[in-house]
Amino acid sequence: MKRRKGRGRLVLWLIILATLSALAWIRFAPSAVAQWHVDPHVTANQDLADGVRRRLPAEPGRMEALDAIIRATPRTRVLAGSARDGFVTYVTRSKWFGFPDYTTVRQENGQIGIWGRLRFGLSDMGVNKARVDGWLASLDKTP
Repeated sequence: MKRRKGRGRLVLWLIILATLSALAWIRFAPSAVAQWHVDPHVTANQDLADGVRRRLPAEPGRMEALDAIIRATPRTRVLAGSARDGFVTYVTRSKWFGFPDYTTVRQENGQIGIWGRLRFGLSDMGVNKARVDGWLASLDKTP
């Protein structure tokens, strides 16, 4: 009987260790610029299972205003590029587990394309859509 309890505890500890290791990988996994800082290819507004694509007219100063709004978002940093160059990718991490979401913004041909997507999993449960649409709502309020 004691031997079974010992095995059960060992299995439990192995499960806990595996879970903590997976969470650590999610939080500290490096972001490969070449993989995430890519052209968003936004041709239309789309709500996707793993993210969102938005397209809007590129009016003067709009890219810089959007950049300021995005940079003010908690747990968000620039991965690569700049608003001045018209091509920038941001990483926003979830509060508790640190799941990374990537948002690429590109201005070209009189349009701004935005592509927000997850890194881990199959569905972001609407998180990127809510975030990007929130940024655009704030942008619309900017004079």
